[in-house]
Amino acid sequence: MEVPNTNRQPDKGTIDRNWNELLQEIRVTETGVQILTGFLLTVPFSQRFGELDDVQRATYLAVLCGSVLTTALVVAPAAFHRILFRHRARRWLVEAANQCARAGLVLMAVTTSGTIFLVFDVVEGTTTALVAFVLALAYFGSLWGLVPLLSHRRARSQGPPG
Repeated sequence: MEVPNTNRQPDKGTIDRNWNELLQEIRVTETGVQILTGFLLTVPFSQRFGELDDVQRATYLAVLCGSVLTTALVVAPAAFHRILFRHRARRWLVEAANQCARAGLVLMAVTTSGTIFLVFDVVEGTTTALVAFVLALAYFGSLWGLVPLLSHRRARSQGPPG
């Protein structure tokens, strides 16, 4: 049985398909992070914001920064493309977009979990907030990371379809 050559460079058609798939995935992430950022930007203007303690204010600022950084990561591939348009850099764009998308998803999971911490802390207290934060982070990690890896591993162990 012949082992496939994994060092082979993808052809232009594969690179183009990878680019288009990444853009579709980033659009989904971008919508979610825009909604989160919009929500976070309204929080200081609510009546209860002045009642937040120091930990809650620090948490708010951390999740706001996380949301803005996530936005930067998921929008970066569009900026890269615009700057490198017609420079024959598609291969680099795909790799850079992949890295930005991965980092953006991790930061989005942490930021969303942090937002859950903040809301639970205000409503129920710090202990419940810590439990909610850990559970949310575990859920994101499991759903976005563990499920695909386990599924891929199972599919590989079963061999090719047919």
